[in-house]
Order: sequence, then structure tokens, then C-alpha cells
Amino acid sequence: MDILIRSARIVDTGSKFHNQVRDILISKGKIKKIGAKLPNTTKAKEVKADNLHVSLGWFDLNTFVADPGYEQKETITTGCAAAAFGGFTHICAMPNTLPVTQTKAQVEYVLRKAAGEIVSVHPVGAVTNNCEGKDLAEMYDMHKAGAVAFSDGLKPSPSAGMVERALLYVKAFNGLVINHPEDKSIAKNGAMHEGVISTKMGLPGAPAFAEEIAVNRDLYILEYTQSRLHFLDISLAKSVELLKAAKRKKLKVTASVNAYSLLLDENAVGNYNTNCKVNPHLRPKKDIEGLIKGIADGTIDTITSAHQPHDEECKKLEFDKADFGMIGLETCFAVANTALRGKVELEKIIELLANNPRNVLGMSTSIAEEMDADLTLFNPDLKWTFTESDIRSRSKNTPFTGTKFTGKALGVFNKGMLQLND
Repeated sequence: MDILIRSARIVDTGSKFHNQVRDILISKGKIKKIGAKLPNTTKAKEVKADNLHVSLGWFDLNTFVADPGYEQKETITTGCAAAAFGGFTHICAMPNTLPVTQTKAQVEYVLRKAAGEIVSVHPVGAVTNNCEGKDLAEMYDMHKAGAVAFSDGLKPSPSAGMVERALLYVKAFNGLVINHPEDKSIAKNGAMHEGVISTKMGLPGAPAFAEEIAVNRDLYILEYTQSRLHFLDISLAKSVELLKAAKRKKLKVTASVNAYSLLLDENAVGNYNTNCKVNPHLRPKKDIEGLIKGIADGTIDTITSAHQPHDEECKKLEFDKADFGMIGLETCFAVANTALRGKVELEKIIELLANNPRNVLGMSTSIAEEMDADLTLFNPDLKWTFTESDIRSRSKNTPFTGTKFTGKALGVFNKGMLQLND
């Protein structure tokens, strides 16, 4: 079936059609024509909406799909449903499954199971066996099988030497290491950001510099190895300053911030809401200001969902015993757009959701005729309330139920398939 998207403002700084209102004709999965008032000569299905915007399909670098091994939390199928509702046509599946994604066969499992989904799923292989930080995994074999990068997820290496060896190893095939910056020997069992609020609540706090020292360490190693490194989960203004200095040195470093880190501060934990127990921890407002500044000046490259689904048994516990994480695919754009509205231009927000993640992985493209149609449709000004009925994930662990947002994904087109949100 042909698709004709009517009167959509194109938001793609890499396209010659950027910021133009155009019709887009899609046939057999490809963009056949972009123009004004295109005739519908093939009885194409027409897609119309008020204030319709279209960009490259959004691309999340930080999704935990929990499959295999934790299917009670999420499956690849339900994770893709959540992603599509949130406007994502691509997600990177982190390796912390059971078994860990650390072999060619496990990479192929992810690709095979996601093959029929509208969302493209890109496996991230483990850096070390079982993400234990002891022995390097077979990264080259996983790379050849289709792994787009390598990470131990929320289990950062305790050894500087292991980070060095990983960065040197992937350099041979221009691979990418993705790190969660946290020194566990400093963070210990901290349940939230260490400060006045954690003290008042009687909760163990993690010192903020557990992140800062990890960023600093890995940047030193990156400068020595001259390899490629991406930081997930940047949450501190000081981390942004370290990254800015590294980029001035022309190091091959990029960084992400989670959408929730732009909207929620440490006060959100004040009622012992375990859905606000996340890693990185919710920070003070001054750090949020630093993150937004880092987005505006280009220090932060991408915004991620940090999608961490958990069943009720892992969240309906005492705060210090509950697991870290919240679901984020359905709300990522809405959270980021609401937090950044009036502070960062829309085209910059879309760059961080669509263009830059591709640049990080070396998959750059743009909206143009004869290109595969890989698009997100959205309304950046739509005011709506997120409810439990909007959750497509198998898990419900989010603090945003009942929250009023500005900006919503309306649908996606990818792999020759169209999905519109109700």
C-alpha cells in the first residue's frame, strides 16, 4: 500500500527539505516524492493531522528489552510496541539479559526475533563475559554477527585496565564501547543522590562524584587509546564540563542524557516513590540546568529513554530494596520536549533523538527522495495526559502516569509498515 503524508513540516537538519511543509509519497517502503500538494494518483492511504511534523525515525541507544531471560518484565515484541508508541523506529538492545548477549548466537537471536517488528532492534554485545568485568567477551564475533556496539550496561567495569583493553580491542574494527559512568566502590549501595534529602529520608545516598570520577577515568583512558567511547546516563553538570574539555581535545567521545534526568529532580523521591529510584539518580536542579546547557551547546549528543522495565515484585518494596529503573520508551519525547520547551529549539531536540544517535553508530541518513522511508510523525505542541492505557510495555513502573505533557508521537513508518497511535 502506498502512503501519502499530507502537509507535514519536515524537521531534519541534514535534509534540503528541513523546516518546509511538504507532502511525502511513500511507495514500496521508499520515499518516492516530496513536494507541495502532490496528486494522489495511486489511491494511497492519506495521513493527515493538525500541526503534523515528520522527522527521521527516532533512535534509542539505551533500551533494556529483558529478552531472553526476563520475559515477565518485557519481551522484544512488547518492547517494540512501547518503542513504536513513543515514536522510535530503532532501539539498541542492551546485553544484560539471561543469558547475557555475549556470543554470535545470542546476537542472532535478537535480530531474528525482531525481524518482523516495525521497530528495528540493534543488539549491543557485552564487553566482558557475563558483564562481570573480568574477561573480554568475543566482541569481534558479535560485531560480525550484527552487534552495533559493546557495553556492560549498568555494570561498569571496576578496572581501568579492562576499559583500556576493551577500547584497544574494538579499535581494530572501529567498534564502539558504551559505558555507564559510575564508580561502584564510591557509590556502594546508595539508593539515591547523596544530599540533604537522602539524609532527611534516612536513605543511603550515593556521592555524586562516583559518576564524575568514572567519566574522568575513562576519558584519560580514551585519550591514551585514541579509540571510540560513548557515555550513557550523564547526569551531572560537572560531567558535562569534563566532556566539553574532552571534545575540545578532539577525542572520539559522545554522550547521552536520559529524558527523565531533564525533568525530575531529587525532590521527586520525597514520598518514597520507588518508580523514582533510578540509576543514574535524580539530581539537584543545578545539575539539570547543566545538562540542558550541555544539550544547547552540543556537548550532549543524544537523549535516551533509559527504558528499564520491572515487574511489581521488583518495585513494590521498601525503597532501598527496590530495583533501579523506570520504563521510558512511551514517554521519552514527551518528557524531553516538556522539559526543554522554550530552552532548546525543537530541531535540536529532534537531532538528539533522531540524527545524532545514527551519527554515533555511523548510520547517518536524511529525509530525501528514493531513500528508505524511516519516519516519525509527531505534534510538538499537542497537550496530553499520559495514562496507564498508553503503556505498551509489559511493565508499568513509571512515575509519569497522570502527568500532563506537551508534545506527542503520532505514528511511525519503518520497514514498509505504518503504525498510527490512537
